[in-house]
Amino acid sequence: MSKWFKSGAPWIWMTGGAVSLSLVAVLGLLLMIGWRGLTYFWPHTIYEWQLSTPEGERYTVIGEIHDREAVPVSQLRGAGLALEGVTEDNLTRYLVKTGNREFVPLDFRWILETDIVSRSEPGQLAVIERSHNGNFYGYVERVLENDSAVAGDTRAQLLARIERVDELNERMNDLQRGDIGAINHQLERLRLEQRKLELDGELTEEALAAIQAEEAQLRADYQVLEKELFALREEARRDSVVVRDMRGQEVTLSLGDVLDVAWPNDMNLLAQTGHWFGEMGKFISGEPREANTEGGVFPAIFGTVFMVILMAIIVTPLGVVAAIYLHEYAGKNNLTKIIRIAVINLAGVPSIVYGVFGLGFFVYMLGGSIDKLFYPEALPTPTFGSPGVLWSALTLAILTLPVVIVSTEEGLSRIPGSVRQGSLALGATKAETLWRIVIPMASPAIMTGLILAIARAAGEVAPLMLVGVVKLAPNLPVDGNFPYLHVDRKFMHLGFHIYDVGFQSPNVEAARPLVYATSFLLVTVIVGLNLTAIGIRNHLREKFRSLDQ
Repeated sequence: MSKWFKSGAPWIWMTGGAVSLSLVAVLGLLLMIGWRGLTYFWPHTIYEWQLSTPEGERYTVIGEIHDREAVPVSQLRGAGLALEGVTEDNLTRYLVKTGNREFVPLDFRWILETDIVSRSEPGQLAVIERSHNGNFYGYVERVLENDSAVAGDTRAQLLARIERVDELNERMNDLQRGDIGAINHQLERLRLEQRKLELDGELTEEALAAIQAEEAQLRADYQVLEKELFALREEARRDSVVVRDMRGQEVTLSLGDVLDVAWPNDMNLLAQTGHWFGEMGKFISGEPREANTEGGVFPAIFGTVFMVILMAIIVTPLGVVAAIYLHEYAGKNNLTKIIRIAVINLAGVPSIVYGVFGLGFFVYMLGGSIDKLFYPEALPTPTFGSPGVLWSALTLAILTLPVVIVSTEEGLSRIPGSVRQGSLALGATKAETLWRIVIPMASPAIMTGLILAIARAAGEVAPLMLVGVVKLAPNLPVDGNFPYLHVDRKFMHLGFHIYDVGFQSPNVEAARPLVYATSFLLVTVIVGLNLTAIGIRNHLREKFRSLDQ
C-alpha cells in the first residue's frame, strides 16, 4: 500500500475523479437548465376546475398547472384554514396560471386539492396569445368581421384571420422602421445641420430656405406614410373573436392584439411537436414585451453577438501587439517584469471596477470630448458621451486584454529561436520575420486567447450595466440609415436580460421559465462563438503545421 501511495497513482485517480465529478456537475446543470427552459415552449394541458369555497359556493377556474407542492396540514391550519375531516399529514396544492389579466386580479393562483370538486380537460379550450395583457383562456364562440358573425368553421376562420393580421403587422413594422424611420432620421439630420450652421455663423437665408424646403417635403411624405399606417391599423382591427371565459361571460377580443391561438388539449404528438418548434422560433426571432416577461429575445441575442464580435475586433490587435512588444522587443529588465506583473494582476481585478473605469474614462471623458469636438450641434444631448455598445466593447476589451496577452506570449515563446535566425539569415527583416513567420506560427495560441476572451466577455454583466446595456433598446445598433452601424446606441444583452427578468420582473412566476430558457440560450450562444473560434484555430494549426516541423 505504501508503495502504491509513493508511486503517485492515488493522486492521479483523485484528480481524474475530481475532473469527472466536475464534468458530471456541469452537464447536470446544463441539462437541468435546458429541460426547465425548453419545456416552457411545449403546449401545456389546459384544465377546467370546478371549485367550492368553505361557505359552499362554487366557481370555475380555467388555466394550466404551473407548479405543484405538498404542504403540511398543520401549516395550512396555522394559516386559518379549518380543513374539517382532513386526516392526511400533507395536502397538494397547485399553482395555476389563469391569464385573462383584465378580468382576473392575478395571473397565478394557488388551488388546494380539498377545494377541487372536479377537473376536466375539454378539447375546445383555447389559449389566445396577445400582444398585451398576456394569454387569454376560454372557449372560442364565434369570429366577427365588422361586428358581423362569420359563417363556416370557427377554427379555420380564426386561424386565417390571425394570419392576415400577422401580415398586416409585418407591413406596419416595416413601414415604421423603414420609410417612417428614415424620414425621422433625415429630419433629425436637418435639425442638427441647421444648428451647426447657426453655431458656425454660416446660416444664410438661402441655406435656411433650402433646409426648410427639404423639411417641408419630408413632413409631407411623413403625413402620407402616417395615413397609410393608420389605415393598416384599422384594417388589422377589422376582425375580432368572441370568447367565453371562466366567468361564463362572453368577451370580444380584437384580432389586432391577437398573435396566435392554440387548442393544446386537442393536439396529437405531431401537432405538439410542431407547436414546440414554432414557439421556440418565435422566442428566438421575436421582440420582448410585457416588461420582458413575454415575447422573444432577438434584440438581446443580436446585442450580445454584436458586442462580442466588436470586442474581439478591438482586443485581438491590441493584445497581439502588446505581446509581441513584450516578447520580441522589450528588454529583459525590471520595467518589463513590472509590466508583466501588472498584466497578470489585471486579470484579477473585479469586473465592476472595469465598468466604473469605462464609465469615467470612455463615456464621460473620451465620449464627452468627442461630442464637444465633432457633435457640438447635438449638445446638451450626448452622442458618444453616453453609454453605448462601443464603450461596452472597449471596456470588455480591456477586461479580457490580459488573457490575450498571456496566451499570445506563450505561443511566441514556443517558437524555436532557430526559425527567427534562419529567416534573418536569408535576408528578411525582423518585421518581415514577425509578419510572415512568427505571427502565423503563433496564430493558434492567439486564437486560444481569443476563445478565452470571448467566453469571459459574453457572460459579463456587471460592467455592462454601467457602460451601455439597457432593459429595452428601441433600435438595434444596425439599421438602414447612414452610417448603418450605430456604435453609439445602447443595446440589450442576454446576461442582463436574465438578471432583469429573474430579479426585476413584476410577475415573478411568469418570468421564471424565461430565466431558464434565456440562460440556456446564452450558454448556446457562448458555445457557438467558442466553436467558431476553435474551428478557425484548428484550421490555422493545420495550415501552419509544416512551419512547426
